[in-house]
Amino acid sequence: MKYYDKLIFELSKEGRKGYTLPENRLKNYSLTALPENLKRKEEAELPEVSEFDVVRHYTNISNKNFGVDTGFYPLGSCTMKYNPKINEEICSLPSFTGLHPLQPDSTTQGALEVYYNLSHALAEISGLAEFTLNPYAGAHGELTGLMVMRQYHMKRGDLKRTKVIVPDSAHGTNPASAAVCGLQIVEVKSKPNGRIDVEDLKPLLDDTIAGIMMTNPNTLGLFETEILEIAKLVHECGGLLYYDGANLNPLLGKCRPGDMGFDIMHINLHKTFSTPHGGGGPGDGPVGVAKNLVEYLPNPQVRKAEDGTFYLHRSEDSLGRVSGFVGNFGVLMRAYTYILTLGKEYIKYVGPLATLNANYIKESLKDCYYLPIEGVCKHEFVFDGLLDKSTGVTTLDVAKRLLDYGYHAPTIYFPLLFHQSIMIEPTETESLETLDEFIAIMRKVAKEAIECPDEVKSAPHNTPVRRLDETTAAKHPILRYRDLKAM
Repeated sequence: MKYYDKLIFELSKEGRKGYTLPENRLKNYSLTALPENLKRKEEAELPEVSEFDVVRHYTNISNKNFGVDTGFYPLGSCTMKYNPKINEEICSLPSFTGLHPLQPDSTTQGALEVYYNLSHALAEISGLAEFTLNPYAGAHGELTGLMVMRQYHMKRGDLKRTKVIVPDSAHGTNPASAAVCGLQIVEVKSKPNGRIDVEDLKPLLDDTIAGIMMTNPNTLGLFETEILEIAKLVHECGGLLYYDGANLNPLLGKCRPGDMGFDIMHINLHKTFSTPHGGGGPGDGPVGVAKNLVEYLPNPQVRKAEDGTFYLHRSEDSLGRVSGFVGNFGVLMRAYTYILTLGKEYIKYVGPLATLNANYIKESLKDCYYLPIEGVCKHEFVFDGLLDKSTGVTTLDVAKRLLDYGYHAPTIYFPLLFHQSIMIEPTETESLETLDEFIAIMRKVAKEAIECPDEVKSAPHNTPVRRLDETTAAKHPILRYRDLKAM
């Protein structure tokens, strides 16, 4: 037996003192008991370093990472708000983390009650009848909502409705989700003021339209002032309204999609209800529907019995399952904690504060950056590059220069309505001091673009890596340690 194998085996024996496993079973815990065909024929190709060096390596890498806990993250259309630490404490309680999804309903009543209460809280906030929390992410929620739309038309025998209207300012996931769902995309144009052109919409409405997908406020951060007229027109032609909940944050507690006429919506919990954002997951994208669509929601659905207990209901008209069990429960716990922490008294301040912060930055910078659409915005707004175009400094240059000053860059080159889009969303959680510091740096970069444009064009200068060839990196990513070592 090798030294490390023997050490591990002896330590494991020490840890098993007091147990009565037979000795012939103990030997199965030894690394030498592995079948010969499973053993390596040569040493693993791993770096030979000490534990201390490994800890120091990863700690230093984490210090180079940027997150909402380390600095301002004005990423437009993504609502990078603070994740309160109480959310993490509550979702980590052993009473929840120790559950197994295959336990009988009678032994998971607390978890089912959380699911039931959260789904009803979201229904009240959105103005819809009921929610499923099963989808694993916002895009997954979009697909699920569109499947509900399709199921509704199929159950009515209206099989010719195969088209979905999508505005030209929509999030990219909207047409992608519709295509994955087997639906055709029909684009509706925006007016110069950034809102949907109702006159362009009218000729598109016929008996082949399954529905329309909208974000309100839209991707420019502008409220669709003709939403009631749009809802009336779509419903009259037999279609449904789908609400992309990515921009729900500025409406929180003040305005409800259900009251605007929407029949289906998904909510990005990471954007509106402070759950972790990014990194590929885990996430959750609850889907809510109007009363006449409840039975089409994916199975299972949590219901409350007359005796006060909770159980998993399965509808015969359901579109089926879209995920394992009932969603990412840890993420749902964080959102539930956030809603309970704010309560009805304070959740109504989220939208107005997000709107106030966005307008404050917009008005403070529009003499340096070109504002293509004047007027009050909601949670976010879009500049079309620098006001002075003669410098040759692009939106990408501005974004890279911000990294030198310790700020994550805002969303750039989206939406596609403008050539040099800079999309900024401060969220409601940032202080006035942070906003003022960001405004000062944005003004400084605009001044640098005039006085020393090459300094901005060659940024960043003090980040762990300089400006990357992003196109090549996307097309030919280095994914293996061995490939990096060979460079």
